[in-house]
Parts: sequence; C-alpha cells; structure tokens
Amino acid sequence: MAGLGVDGIWISPFFTSPMKDFGYDVADYCDVDPIFGTLADFDVLVERAHELGLKVIIDQVYSHTSDAHAWFKESRASKTNAKADWYVWADAKPDGSPPNNWQAVFGGPSWTWDARREQYYMHNFLAEQPDLNVHNPDVQDALLATARFWFDRGVDGFRLDAINFAMHDPKLRNNPAEKHPKQTTRPFDFQRHVYSQSHKHIPRFLKRIRALCDDFGGRMTIAEVGGPSADEEMRDYTRGQSRLNTAYGFDFLYADALTPELIKTALAKWSGKRGEGWPSWAFSNHDAPRVVSRWAAGRDERAVAKLCLALLFTMRGNPFLYQGEELGLPQANVPFDRLQDPEAIMNWPQTLGRDGARTPMPWTSTAPWAGFSDVEPWLPVDPVHLPLSVEAAEDDQGASIHLVRKVLALRKQHPALATGSIRVIDAGPDILAFERYDNSERILCVFNLGDADAVFEAPACTPLFTLAQASPETPTIPALGGYIAIITQGGPNP
Repeated sequence: MAGLGVDGIWISPFFTSPMKDFGYDVADYCDVDPIFGTLADFDVLVERAHELGLKVIIDQVYSHTSDAHAWFKESRASKTNAKADWYVWADAKPDGSPPNNWQAVFGGPSWTWDARREQYYMHNFLAEQPDLNVHNPDVQDALLATARFWFDRGVDGFRLDAINFAMHDPKLRNNPAEKHPKQTTRPFDFQRHVYSQSHKHIPRFLKRIRALCDDFGGRMTIAEVGGPSADEEMRDYTRGQSRLNTAYGFDFLYADALTPELIKTALAKWSGKRGEGWPSWAFSNHDAPRVVSRWAAGRDERAVAKLCLALLFTMRGNPFLYQGEELGLPQANVPFDRLQDPEAIMNWPQTLGRDGARTPMPWTSTAPWAGFSDVEPWLPVDPVHLPLSVEAAEDDQGASIHLVRKVLALRKQHPALATGSIRVIDAGPDILAFERYDNSERILCVFNLGDADAVFEAPACTPLFTLAQASPETPTIPALGGYIAIITQGGPNP
C-alpha cells in the first residue's frame, strides 16, 4: 500500500465474531478473532504501517453487536439486570405480533422473539445482530471505552459503520409506506425508514466521539451513511468542528452507469461553504459490485478502470480506493455453493450479493489461491482475476496500478488537487470537465465518459497527466480519454 502512494489503510472488522455477517456481528470489540491472529499481531501491523508512513483506520460498529456478545447475553437474561436496557426490547402486541412494522435490511421483520425475556428485540440487519440502545448513556460510555482501547494501541481513526442506524424512535412508531418503491427483493424497500433509523439525537453521540478523538490528538472519523436522506445526514454529521471529519454515502456504489450528470449531481451536494463538512468518495467497496463491471457496459474494461481511477483521485474530497480497484478487477463470479453473504443466499438468484466484491486479492498469477494464503480461503479466486494480479500488473507498464501512483503523486505535489475548491464546467453530454483551484494555481481536469470522440476547447494549459492520448492542445478527446493540466492563461476565473 505504501508503494501505491496512499496515505492510509482501512481494515474491515477483525474482532471476535461468529462471522454471520463477515465480522460486522461483533462479539468482543476489544479482541482479534483467532482466524485473523492476535492482538499482538495487530500491534505489529500498526507499528509496521506507521514505519511506512501509513495511517491505520479500522471499522467500528456502534449500531449493533452479535447476539454472542457478553452484553447481549446479560441483557437477555432478565428485565432487571444491569444491562437490561442496553438493547432495544419491546413487548409484543396483544395478538403476539411484533411491536411495529419495521423491516430488516436482510429481509423479514426487524424483531425477533426472545423466550428468556418474553419480549421482542430489534435488529436492523440479521437476527444475530441485535441493535444496541445507543440512547442509553451507559451504552455510549461502553462504546467510547472501546474506542479508547484502540486509540491506545495506535489506531489513527475509525470508519463508523451504518452510523445512521445507531438510534431509533423510542416511541416505536410505524414506518410509513414508500409510495413508489423501486423494483426490489426486500420488504425493507417498501418503507420510508423515518422511525427505525436516523434519529435526530445521533449528532449528540457523534460530538462525544469527536471530543474523544480530539483528546487523542485529532484521530480521524468517517461516517458511512446510506438511505434516501443520506446527503442531508452526511452534512449534518460532519458540520462544524465538533462532529465527524468526513462522510461517504452511496452516490456511486450502486449507480449503473457513469455519466457527467451523475458526477455533477454528487459534487453539487457539497458547496464548500463555511462550516460545511468535507466529503469522501468511493466507486467500489465491500458492499457493492465492483465499478468496472457496473460501468464498462461492454467497453474496454482496462480503459474504463483507468478513467475511473483518474476521476476518483481528482474530485474534491477524500478518495477511497477499494482493494483490487488499482488492478482494475471486475466483479468475481462466486457459485451458489460457495456463497457466504446472507443476503445473497436468502435472495438467490435475484440478488447476487456482495461476495463477488470480497474475493481474495490476487497477488500472483501462478501460486495456489493467487498467493493470497497458504490454505483455501473462504471465498474462491475467480480465474479471470489471475492475469490481473499484482505481480502481472507490476510488469505491465500499461496497467492501471501505475496510473494510481502517478495521479496520487500529483495530488501530493499540487494542493489544489488535494484540498482545493472545485468549479464544474458545462461541456456537453459526454465530457466531464472541472477546475480544481486554490490561491496558487488552477488545474483543469477533463474526461470523456462517452463511447465516441468528443470536443472540448481548453484554455492554454500545461499537461500533468494524459489518458488515451488526449491532450489539452487538441480539442478532440478520445472516448474514455482525458487529462489533468495546469491552466497557464485564459479561461474564466473561478
């Protein structure tokens, strides 16, 4: 990772877990699951990352735990124990049915009956992932204690998983129906989740997290926010200097096609006005199909991968590069008998799920399991990934991994690209053009997202990077081509 030029690494959950949902069902926030190693191994990882100049960010799951967590075991034991109110419990309706109509993301009601308490408990995801009652100050204190544990071990920041699910409506009011639900395989999508998530008091808890981060010298916090109100919530969760540092949503992760309008719409949501937070962007991640498979649409996947990477690294905000994205990996094929994703198994074959984006990283083309491990991993290696391995890419000067190094180096050399403002230029249906600028320079970024050559008249520029033989000196830009250039004269001032 250090050799790519990235600033840090984000590690998905590695905590003790029954692995019902890839470790997002945490049974012990302060230990490492034996399948990954030990706390001592983690300490070595952090030490080595810091030696290489890399920051280490880890996932924190504050909306729910595993049902195997000691907190839940105690909570379900009775209605009067010390942790009785640490989870969301509710009595049945007179007819024995769940307390309300809330639906879980992975299918079915958000409520499971527990015979020990003779009550239902809430879960926004799997039944094995009971929701914490984060309204309870004692729960918040316990979660902050786990944060201190990892900060004390040298962790540089957290990605807060599904943080807008962290608090519910205490009155347990029914969610209203979604008037025009999209085509879906999930009952979850037939509701507007105005009461089961996104409670107005979530920012109060975020302020406590930020205060703790500041006590440790300013550790980083990133909110993951999904849903129809994600844009408003991301800005709310990052506003000012007392909440989170940044947030990312799903603007691109489920988009079927890459268009200038898609990018413009996402960028326009962050105006850059005083007091507003700072956005982050991801084209691929562990919850969505890989971007090359979604956006190539029959075109050259190698060319699409390069254009996407150049675009991701030049937009205003923090770019998140998903493992394998630097290689241009397409979505892997995982047969039904090898699936691990509970959502995919439940809805097969309508929902192929997330396993195809989570297969092992191909390090070499010839070693067993692509050099990922010495034993068979829990997901298979797709043979189409083998020619795209790290080893093969390093020997191929035209591979996208080399583009990543070049463009990330430009971000570090030119503050306008890293932290500058942005002005989007109207350039027709296929050309995406924008300026990144600060007090010292103006940088023009132009990309042809279409299937044919397109024309863009650029002001006088000095090219820094070109793609598919495009040039600011020539108005015709090839399909999937583009460039990054310093504006030397001409063009309207931002």
